[in-house]
Amino acid sequence: MDWKVSSLAERPDMFGQVVSMADSWPEFAIQDLVGNAHYLRIATELPEYVLFTEDESGEVVAHAFSVPFALTAEDRGELPARGWDQVLVWAFSDLRHGVRPDTVSAISVVVAPHAQGRGLSARMLSAMRDNARTHGFHEVVAPVRPSAKHLEPHAPIEEYAHRVRPDGLPHDPWLRVHVRAGATIDSVAPASMTICGSLEQWRRWTGLPFDTEGDIEVPGALAPVRCEPARGYAVYVEPNVWMRHPL
Repeated sequence: MDWKVSSLAERPDMFGQVVSMADSWPEFAIQDLVGNAHYLRIATELPEYVLFTEDESGEVVAHAFSVPFALTAEDRGELPARGWDQVLVWAFSDLRHGVRPDTVSAISVVVAPHAQGRGLSARMLSAMRDNARTHGFHEVVAPVRPSAKHLEPHAPIEEYAHRVRPDGLPHDPWLRVHVRAGATIDSVAPASMTICGSLEQWRRWTGLPFDTEGDIEVPGALAPVRCEPARGYAVYVEPNVWMRHPL
């Protein structure tokens, strides 16, 4: 297959195709307020950090979003416990205030449903690393959403993240792709994304009744969703795994 990788800075004409590409995210997973406020800003304000792959017909079949930020800025230094949400806030705060970035963070690698299973996620991760190197950076970090963790929502993320196969590679397939690309696990981000909604919203997002107090298992969720019927809301706090890619 002849895949072509470009950036939106090189191909601004592809903006519409990139941001409208089909994906397989669960409905609840795209309700994060921090993500909704910042994600599409990457395509408009940082197009050189948005990569996409076209197939031989010119259809966009995968994309990768990343952001530069200053990890070594005052009061930072360590990868944040609030993971994905926090790094998005840092990146756009740095951009707004003219703070010089020193690190690139992966934000997402998405493959169109019909193109999955062809190694495109690994290809886009490699392209993201190459892009960061081209822009003069020496490290990419990634708040990784383990792809099989949803099958074990009650498993502690710390244990799951460090679980390995007999060959020493991570048990989780997406963590394994990162390790094969040269990454190591830095830490766990226990509150990488927080999604809070009314019970009616959660019913609409998931098709579940959300009428019982306690932890609710939701398909696609990496941890249970906490349901509070007496208070009229439910909250999902997603853990991710911080991985570091030296370049």
